[in-house]
Amino acid sequence: QVQLAESGGGSVPTGGSLRLSCVVSGFTGRGRFMGWFRQSPGKEREGVAVVCPDNGDTYYADAVKGRFTISKDNDKNTLYLHMTDMTPDDTALYYCAAGRWVADRLSHREYNNWGQGTQVTVSS
Repeated sequence: QVQLAESGGGSVPTGGSLRLSCVVSGFTGRGRFMGWFRQSPGKEREGVAVVCPDNGDTYYADAVKGRFTISKDNDKNTLYLHMTDMTPDDTALYYCAAGRWVADRLSHREYNNWGQGTQVTVSS
């Protein structure tokens, strides 16, 4: 059974930084994709950043390129999202997700394992 547990959310001012963590268990084998998604009230859940552990390829939403970095610590089974130069538009509930043989890397519909989410708020 795949389990994901996020932590690290909080409140930061505009221009601030934050690092999210997601401990992943029970997710092994080929074809894996793991990533971060976010959802604001009234908006559809959107992909932020995804990594393919098999080859290290990463994928980012245009809105976060150059500001956010996804990484994975295999020894700790932990996925990270390092966020910098944050703006109020980054305010959302952030989810960690895992899926296999994902075609559209940043589409939430391709992932079937989700954490509970961690709130990130950026004040202006």
